[in-house]
Amino acid sequence: MKVLVIGGGGREHALAWKLAQGQKVSQVYVATGNGGTARDHRFKNVPITDVKALADFVESEKIGLTVVGPEAYLALGVVDEFRARGLRIFGPTKAAAQLESSKAYAKDFMKRHGIPTAAYETFGDVASAKAYVDRMGAPIVIKADGLAAGKGVVVAMTLKEAHDAIEWILEENRLGVTHNAGGACVVIEEFMQGEEASFIVLCDGKNVLALATSQDHKRLQDGDQGPNTGGMGAYSPAPVVTPNVHAKVMHEIIHPTIAGMAKDGHPFTGFLYAGLMIDAQGNPRTVEFNTRMGDPETQPIMMRLKSDLCDVLMHATDGTLDGVELQWDRRVALGVVLAAEGYPLHPRKGDAITGLPPETEDAVVFHAGTAEKDGVLLTSGGRVLCVTALGESVRTAQQHAYDAIKSIEFAGKQFRTDIGHRAAKR
Repeated sequence: MKVLVIGGGGREHALAWKLAQGQKVSQVYVATGNGGTARDHRFKNVPITDVKALADFVESEKIGLTVVGPEAYLALGVVDEFRARGLRIFGPTKAAAQLESSKAYAKDFMKRHGIPTAAYETFGDVASAKAYVDRMGAPIVIKADGLAAGKGVVVAMTLKEAHDAIEWILEENRLGVTHNAGGACVVIEEFMQGEEASFIVLCDGKNVLALATSQDHKRLQDGDQGPNTGGMGAYSPAPVVTPNVHAKVMHEIIHPTIAGMAKDGHPFTGFLYAGLMIDAQGNPRTVEFNTRMGDPETQPIMMRLKSDLCDVLMHATDGTLDGVELQWDRRVALGVVLAAEGYPLHPRKGDAITGLPPETEDAVVFHAGTAEKDGVLLTSGGRVLCVTALGESVRTAQQHAYDAIKSIEFAGKQFRTDIGHRAAKR
């Protein structure tokens, strides 16, 4: 069976890597892929980005399953196009993907269906937004309404930071947001105290299967300092998600979301990612929804997954997830992102990458922002690599990952030295 993974980042490399291990899988295509998937005989990169052209390719190559990585393709309606042609694809429809593509839609949905989240207001003009911030005070969270590749959120600790963020989104579009049909819009919400975790499930429209828990590190620098990024590292499992918290999340957030989407006429199929804020009493609230796997959470989650991912996704596209039980490696997996100089606002591209360690059973370097040119591997994006390792404990997994990083060189590389620090203290 042939499989296609749509996308070219670290998430897609990790999904392709896991799918290639499937017993029934003969070939994994990645569109468009990256330098890492180009160099690996297990994958074939496909230089196609257009939705209709991708569907044509799947038809001509008789590909049995397509898995969508990035949110942008979902917002374009790739699932709708494939389904209209009778092609098997795992992901939400364009209407269901609004849970991610529009922060305003998601917040209104949560309010309507009683799903716990932060208090909020939505604004389309600078003056009203600033006046609201002045009234509410800081810290406060400013979110762009449209897609922004994980960089559309500013946690403002001062009023000036909040005012700047409002101008960046509504006037200057400095965060590179793809605005929705109604134009530039910001969601301003209360600052929630607690510890964040990533809770990702598989959905087939009715049944839900939880993946292993994980925790992402959004800030650029050690100690959770510096600007928000798309994610500088992640590990799985996340100890903050205790069995009690897990049960609450399923009961109060995940099941009501799936039921609410069906009730609203948009049954949800695909990966549903609930970003959580868990307070000191163990009460979870929803920070945001993503309608695809997280990046870099996918890398450690795929390292721990022992089940055949292709087989699981075939069940998901058949609507039979209730017959699946996932098997997990009991060890901890931890991934550290190596980012380009200037990331997140102005990442530099074109620097040569050397010293990549070979893949082992316990450590894999997943590529994201890389490209191959004349046999040389170059940086081609903000987050360049995610070095992911397994270990008996968080500290052991940390050690394995950071040992693997030592030999990797490219000019201006940035990485945090404390990925997994919260779990290591427990």
